[in-house]
Amino acid sequence: MTSYDRPTTDPHAAAGAAPGTDPATAAPAPPDDGGGAGREVTEAALFEAFGGVRGLVETVLPGLLFVAIFTVNKDLHVSAIAALAVSLVLAAVRLVRKDTVKHAFGGVFGVAFGVVFAMMTGNAKDFYLPGMLYTLGLAVAYMVTTLAGVPLIGLILGPVFKENLSWRTRNPGRKKAYAKASWAWGLILLGKCAILFPLYWWADTTQLGWVLIALKIPPFLLAVYLTWVFLVKAPPPIDVFAEMEAAEQAEQAEKEHKAALANDGGGATTGRHRRGS
Repeated sequence: MTSYDRPTTDPHAAAGAAPGTDPATAAPAPPDDGGGAGREVTEAALFEAFGGVRGLVETVLPGLLFVAIFTVNKDLHVSAIAALAVSLVLAAVRLVRKDTVKHAFGGVFGVAFGVVFAMMTGNAKDFYLPGMLYTLGLAVAYMVTTLAGVPLIGLILGPVFKENLSWRTRNPGRKKAYAKASWAWGLILLGKCAILFPLYWWADTTQLGWVLIALKIPPFLLAVYLTWVFLVKAPPPIDVFAEMEAAEQAEQAEKEHKAALANDGGGATTGRHRRGS
């Protein structure tokens, strides 16, 4: 286990600095050589951030159920209710198991928007439109935030790696990796939109649905893989939580030291008074 995936009481070690160096101005640790520890930490963080296999299932299953039922009976209401019901069941299972619910609830809200929109317009293809618009907006967000110097993937993964925004000013190699990853996400999602939006206008509901399902996992896995490639070669994250913990411990130790000196001084003064009497 490396210094950045477990707490440490040495802020210099957390920042990758030599003893006696101010961690706020120290250079980040040298780039990871692609060894097992760095790979495992990066894989674990990405798995946590993006939900892993279970998150993929929760993302795909409601849409898959909708298009499968609609392909058979062409009934918008039955297909929509079935998709919403399964997304609610997935979220309920996570609640019962006390697991992280952000991925499941994200699916519930996405399906609910699709259901409401399709019911309002009466067009089954509109079940997919909110998700497509979200994908387009996310693609733009990845690219715009990268151009602004705060790549979105860094904002997402920073807390997971316990580095928060330290990569912006203290870890330029890591910022560069986040920028590359954000460009990858933005361009991949934009390419996905370039396929789906023409189909929304030209294809029927079942054709659009099956293409959308087919494009759910492969682009996502490609983006996650490229993110892993960029980050595993980047400098390790600076554990700002460990730094704060170490600073608090140092402050507490300083207070205890001053209190001990005050007590010793008081005892010495009392001794002198006694000898004088």
